[in-house]
Amino acid sequence: MLPPELPPLPALTRAESEFIDGYLEVIDLVGRINPARGANTYGALRAAQSLVARATALRDALTVMHMRGESELHTVTLSRALRVLDGERRVSRITVPREPPS
Repeated sequence: MLPPELPPLPALTRAESEFIDGYLEVIDLVGRINPARGANTYGALRAAQSLVARATALRDALTVMHMRGESELHTVTLSRALRVLDGERRVSRITVPREPPS
């Protein structure tokens, strides 16, 4: 049985795609650094080291958008892209988990 087909990504400019990709990469790294969810210091250290490069790429994508005169983010379209790319699950890793009931 085949997994369900994902909805198509909305049409994005190259800079918007790089912005979304960079944002999700930063989120994934911050999730790996999260002390409430991490398993070891080495994994968190490696994620922290990678975070600088990924944040720089994210900044560069936003700079390109700004230089092209894109002064507003199209939140509806970008939110749809984040949902298709499993953004809700990925962002949940940066939160502090609820304490289990006593």
